[in-house]
Amino acid sequence: MLEQLLGGNALVFICECAYIWDVRDVRDNDGFKALANPTRRALLKLVHKDALPVGALARQLGASQPATSQHLAVLRDAGLVTVTVDGRRRLYQADDAALTDLRAFFDEYWSSAIDRLAAVAEGVAHDRSVAS
Repeated sequence: MLEQLLGGNALVFICECAYIWDVRDVRDNDGFKALANPTRRALLKLVHKDALPVGALARQLGASQPATSQHLAVLRDAGLVTVTVDGRRRLYQADDAALTDLRAFFDEYWSSAIDRLAAVAEGVAHDRSVAS
């Protein structure tokens, strides 16, 4: 439902609003800061199922290897991706445990937010029905 309301951009909305609202759990979390960047969100999607080398990721993004490496370093420092050395290559893959922790935060946060939104919507609907 939230995805429909925000046009599929719920994560973008949360990450960007964290800098406006005083939501310390979000503002002080490196994972949320890392996800505030659209390139890093795209990288995380690419490495969610498969471990991939930086060259392949750069090609898929249409970005340079140095720029892709910098974004991957931010994701790695935030604990959102892991790095495995395979010969001369470094393979990046999403860290499922870290993503589960982020998901738990969203579930808790949005559950209460949606409850409040539903209460407001029901109040508006009630006021409209009484007025007509």
